[in-house]
Amino acid sequence: MNLLDDPELVAGEFWRELAPCDHLVQIYSNERVLLDSLEGFVAGGIAEDEAVIVIATPGHRQELDRRLKARGIDIAAAKADGCYQLLDAQATLAEFMLDGWPNDDRFHAVIERLLARPRREGRRVRAFGEMVALLWANGHKGATVRLEYLWHELCEVERFSLLCAYPKSGFKKDPAASLHDIFAAHSRVVPG
Repeated sequence: MNLLDDPELVAGEFWRELAPCDHLVQIYSNERVLLDSLEGFVAGGIAEDEAVIVIATPGHRQELDRRLKARGIDIAAAKADGCYQLLDAQATLAEFMLDGWPNDDRFHAVIERLLARPRREGRRVRAFGEMVALLWANGHKGATVRLEYLWHELCEVERFSLLCAYPKSGFKKDPAASLHDIFAAHSRVVPG
């Protein structure tokens, strides 16, 4: 059998071999597609002994935990070891938004706090952020693009991998221009 004929094997290799500074985006068509990617992203990081930070909605965090447990990953041990951090997207977003706009200093303080433990332990880091999707869904297009650029700049300096995701349903008005702005802030696009 050709190894490329096994989609799970190919996906597993893709998620394990992320480079520092990779800033990926996925425009997903349904929840299953997002959760398949998120599961591969997180499991790949844990398999590589990287620290994984997930900033997501409650439903996505719960389903991700369920999927990781089904894979045999000891979630409690990963959290205790500091290689798996889960945060609420809305609460984290509220920590650095000021008058409807991401405050640069607050953003850096919040994210650098999350990176502190893995950095002390010498671990590579990968992060998933769903905050941009929340801003986008609420019509805050400019704030979304600004937050993407803040992430991208920090990703370059701190050398961690980052995955962002947006539901396809959010691109109704002038999708070409909107996608251009979003894609410009990322280094790679993940099929979705």
